Amino acid sequence: MRQELFVASLQHQPLLLVVRPEPDDLGPSASGSVLLDQVQQLHAAGLRHLEVAWQDQAGWVEFMQRVQDHCPELNLGAASVTSSLALNDLSRLNLGYAMAPCWCPELVEQARALGVLLVPGVFSPTEVHQAVRFGCRVVKLFPAANLGPGYWGRLHAPLGPLPFVIAAGGLEVSDIPVWLEAGHGAVALGRRVVGSPPAFQALLDWLRQSTTQP
Repeated sequence: MRQELFVASLQHQPLLLVVRPEPDDLGPSASGSVLLDQVQQLHAAGLRHLEVAWQDQAGWVEFMQRVQDHCPELNLGAASVTSSLALNDLSRLNLGYAMAPCWCPELVEQARALGVLLVPGVFSPTEVHQAVRFGCRVVKLFPAANLGPGYWGRLHAPLGPLPFVIAAGGLEVSDIPVWLEAGHGAVALGRRVVGSPPAFQALLDWLRQSTTQP
């Protein structure tokens, strides 16, 4: 059910933003957090999905709770999940989803036991096939830029029906229409967007335009 709800949300807005907090963002209060301010601006412009890279630091959970308090309508998830330690934090926060950079069936199974939706990263046809057989309705193609927008479509003939795919890794705002038109269900943008004023403005413009279209 969590997978279906997540897919439905991404079909409404096929974009995720992935951010990584800096030490100043993980302090005891929200004051002085540039990242939180940027997230609030994007949320006001219509951003629906945000992934925050998990960190093994006490302040990470508190930062996530501040995001939840300031932007309650965001579909908030965790990125860079590679360990059982991270899953414990995710379970406490009751996040809608989490992303792993690689295919690890044991971690996906542990997440399911905790009621956490963990979307695995896949790269090769073998990993895609294994994820489908494991019941993964949603996968992340990573790093997508290394493979090109035509790669996913070429997997259909040998593998058959493919899962809902999120293209992630090395992509920019201008890549969104290209990858969606090539058959990807959604596109994830990374740190280069919030770290560059022109890219940040381009994302704001894309959000405002997409949310005003009929």
